[in-house]
Amino acid sequence: MFSSACFFMILFAVFVKLCYNKREEIKMQKQEYRLESQESFHLQHIFECGQCFRWNCQADGSYIGVVKNAVIHVKKDGEKIIFKGKCQGDFQSIVRDYFDLDHNYDHMKEELAKVDDFMRKSTEFGQGIRILHQDFWECIISFIISANNNIPRIKKTIERISKEYGNKIEFEGKAFYTFPTPEQLGKATVEDLRKLGLGFRDKRVYETTRKILQKEFDLESVQNLESTDLMREELLKLDGVGEKVADCILLFALQKFDVFPIDVWVRRVMNELYIHQEQEEKVSRKVLHQLAQEKFQNLSGIAQQYLFYWKRETS
Repeated sequence: MFSSACFFMILFAVFVKLCYNKREEIKMQKQEYRLESQESFHLQHIFECGQCFRWNCQADGSYIGVVKNAVIHVKKDGEKIIFKGKCQGDFQSIVRDYFDLDHNYDHMKEELAKVDDFMRKSTEFGQGIRILHQDFWECIISFIISANNNIPRIKKTIERISKEYGNKIEFEGKAFYTFPTPEQLGKATVEDLRKLGLGFRDKRVYETTRKILQKEFDLESVQNLESTDLMREELLKLDGVGEKVADCILLFALQKFDVFPIDVWVRRVMNELYIHQEQEEKVSRKVLHQLAQEKFQNLSGIAQQYLFYWKRETS
């Protein structure tokens, strides 16, 4: 017979769960941050230049995305930029760090525009680009998934992974999902990842996650290495990380502006503007890196983004 003791135990369990959920809800508060004006900030330029995969354009031209444990909605209203979101911690700090608001992009564009007319035109075309300061772990997995892939498919795959293994956040009547931690993604088998549409990348994501969980690759210590070259050497030890993927991670997660990621579009534009090789695919990475270092120096990564966006959008 169902005893009164059992009834009160169940009631107590429900009460505890409700209290727990309430505490979580208090931590995940809706917040807002406004900038009266911000030079070098154009939503389409930032989110459509190939550097990130968690942002989606809305009907009114605003964007919504997931940043670590936060959902952020960003909209421009004239000169004002309005950030609304739900997160753990200080919303303003998260926004300023992620959107790299303390770097002077106007100054960097002025320096690059001095290189030649090509760079001047590309910085004018993509004048609102900023390099987002993305999470190191998420960036590693995201760019492993990006190999031989297109952006719509990359975004769908990352969304499926997040929905399956990440945490749910309710924001403005919709469900969003954080990118899973290494521990959360570590629950997935190769077969599980294959079902989520990773294709040949399933084993690479699985092995990289395993190495990180077993401390064969330490996320924190790699970020604290003294030089970009040392960081790249460590990244190249991960499954699915080649030179291009490593440079993307260095630029988009660790803000190493001296790197120069090379894909089809970058090779094409560099060849058309500066090298003039009849068969562009024969232009070596070494030649491209040397040229980038000579021309753009410690702003090579920024230059790459302007050139990439200019070439892709005008082709």
